[in-house]
Amino acid sequence: MWSFFARDPVKDFNYEILPDTQETSGIWTLHRGKRKTGGEPLSVFVYEVSTGTEEQTQLAKAAFKRMKTLRHPNILAYVDGLETEKSLYLVTEQVTPLAAHLKAQSERGGSGELEVSWGLHQTVKALSFLVNDCHLLHNNLGIWAVFVDRAGEWKLGGLDHMTPENGDASTSLPSAKAVHPDMDKYDTDFMKNCVPGMAGDVWRLGCLIWEVFNGPLPRASSLRSLGKIPKALVPHYCELVGANARARPNPARFLQNCRAPGGFLSNSFVESNLFLEEIQIKDPAEKQQFFQDLSENLDSFPEDFCKHKVLPQLLTAFEFGNAGAVVLTPLFKVGKFLSAEEYQQKIIPVIVKMFSSTDRAMRIRLLQQMEQFVQYLNDAAVNSQIFPHVVHGFTDTNPAIREQTVKSMLLLAPKLNESNLNQELMRHFARLQARDEQGPIRCNTTVCLGKIAPYLNAGTRQRVLISAFSRATKDPFPASRAAGVLGFAATHNYYSVLESAARVLPTLCTLTVDPDKNVRDQAFKAIKSFLTKLETVSEDPTKLAEIEKDVMSSAQPAGAAASWAGWAVTGVSSLTSKLIRTGPGAEGGSPAENNPVGGGTASPFKPPPASMTLPIASGLATQSDSPKVTEKNEELIGDRWDDEDWGSLEVIDMEWFWDVNCHRTWETVMFVLESHVLFDQLTRSTTLALSPPTGPREAGLSKAELAKKKREERRKELEAKRAERKAAKGPLKLGARKLD
Repeated sequence: MWSFFARDPVKDFNYEILPDTQETSGIWTLHRGKRKTGGEPLSVFVYEVSTGTEEQTQLAKAAFKRMKTLRHPNILAYVDGLETEKSLYLVTEQVTPLAAHLKAQSERGGSGELEVSWGLHQTVKALSFLVNDCHLLHNNLGIWAVFVDRAGEWKLGGLDHMTPENGDASTSLPSAKAVHPDMDKYDTDFMKNCVPGMAGDVWRLGCLIWEVFNGPLPRASSLRSLGKIPKALVPHYCELVGANARARPNPARFLQNCRAPGGFLSNSFVESNLFLEEIQIKDPAEKQQFFQDLSENLDSFPEDFCKHKVLPQLLTAFEFGNAGAVVLTPLFKVGKFLSAEEYQQKIIPVIVKMFSSTDRAMRIRLLQQMEQFVQYLNDAAVNSQIFPHVVHGFTDTNPAIREQTVKSMLLLAPKLNESNLNQELMRHFARLQARDEQGPIRCNTTVCLGKIAPYLNAGTRQRVLISAFSRATKDPFPASRAAGVLGFAATHNYYSVLESAARVLPTLCTLTVDPDKNVRDQAFKAIKSFLTKLETVSEDPTKLAEIEKDVMSSAQPAGAAASWAGWAVTGVSSLTSKLIRTGPGAEGGSPAENNPVGGGTASPFKPPPASMTLPIASGLATQSDSPKVTEKNEELIGDRWDDEDWGSLEVIDMEWFWDVNCHRTWETVMFVLESHVLFDQLTRSTTLALSPPTGPREAGLSKAELAKKKREERRKELEAKRAERKAAKGPLKLGARKLD
């Protein structure tokens, strides 16, 4: 029982002092410490009664009492304390003495005037609070009494000699000069006879300013030499150290004078800090404007201030203040100062939450700046929390959001799982490439597909790539056709020799007479590349396995994807740089898509007539003439690139097909019927594509008239066949019943 009362209270203290971290601060010894339970970093001021004098012990106990009762944002914050017969422990927020902070800053290039201006503002504001609100005299103001926290905020401490402004002799404490003889240089002969009150504190404020800019004060007479004190601060500094004590300004007036336009404390950094201190009572419009301006100013602000003061306010503004998309730009700027672990803890949870926002401005900002944070996202969060929200952008009515969503897949693809990448994403890409009215978006979809091809599994590559790039080569937008050619070239290693000869080269050959010069040039380069590949195998069949080694290879891990190969690098980079934004002229699609881009000159070639193209090409030519055909055809075949879907149309009973889909136009039926024969025509009748025009074309019929005549002929053929089938079945008698 007696051992319980005899326990050492220091052992039960909830704070741990780290070894080898002591630093002298007046009569105290400053240590770095931490909370035993949570590990929160703190500072611990320790005073040993056994090593101090009676006067020093009296000062330490007085400071201990003052720290408990004083609360102000610019005064060192008291956390906890312990008083024993042997020692006094004073726990505060984590701080560093100002002298040590300035020394460290000078080694890194020196403190900027912005940081010093805000630090002096805080110190003077704390002094004004003591003098004007609490009617207390600090009596110990100096560089040793100021501390700096993690955010670079200056805190006033050193309350050892604080006394009431009108206190009697019984409440007086030993002066600083009596305890520390070296403090005599901060006192002058005329101060002994000056009027009582704040004059001494104001004088020492001037000494503090001198030491901040010039280093330790050697003697009182050195105050006459301005040294490195900024010109904007000189007149106000001279008022502080003037010989006439009555003329020295009150700290509040000194602050007001320095905050006047052109004053030392009138700058963007001080204004931003003052706004952050009152942000909770600001109007939403003022907050919006502040965060917009903050992005421009952050580059000149101190790093510690951005990490420990601006960042918490940004996160709070998003969580509780409905700040919206305006916080994203400054948030990502501040994120550059964080370590990978800090980024994961502080910013990533907020970003994941932002993706679920329905605010379009928020979504497009996230997509535009994804490159800054994608490396910190883990695969699980991308697939379960981010990608399901991002895919909504593919169907957004705003072209800018659709475009940014496509571009973001370049960054997200390495982190997507099998289902999201090879099924969900391919479905959206197929829809964009076939239906989107914006040519640049269709083009960027093709470019993106070529870049993420290494991440696709072998089955998806075999099913998607050739069909997708072939569709792109028939796009009315010239840049999309060029992107299709470059896509073939960039993914050449994923095609077998048979596919290259039977499917890729016939498609590329049709582009050698493309109206756009740039498309023709890219097509010739790609054809030469594929021909070289075929010639190599023809000369040495043993190289077939080496050339086709990537055809059935598994998807590459993140970071292993190759860029556009060879000449395709320049082609695609120059292409996407022009198409990376959907301009106003592209709205609606039709005017922009009919104009060649990409540097192509006026072509001496004319578009080939319909009879010079393959059946599928003639169908697409009709598609460009009649948008209704395109829309209805897409409804029939779905958003798929799968060649098997096209072939499956062969088994459909046309009589049933017409009865169920009677609302379809004959043009749509004819287009679907002729589409499924593409592969056979490519492999067996490639010469048909280059046959000269004959028949009605020579009679002077226009392209539209010729297409209409063909459709009418086919319609009559189908009607005749349908009539034959009905005749073979016999008439259906109403009311007839088959008897057993």
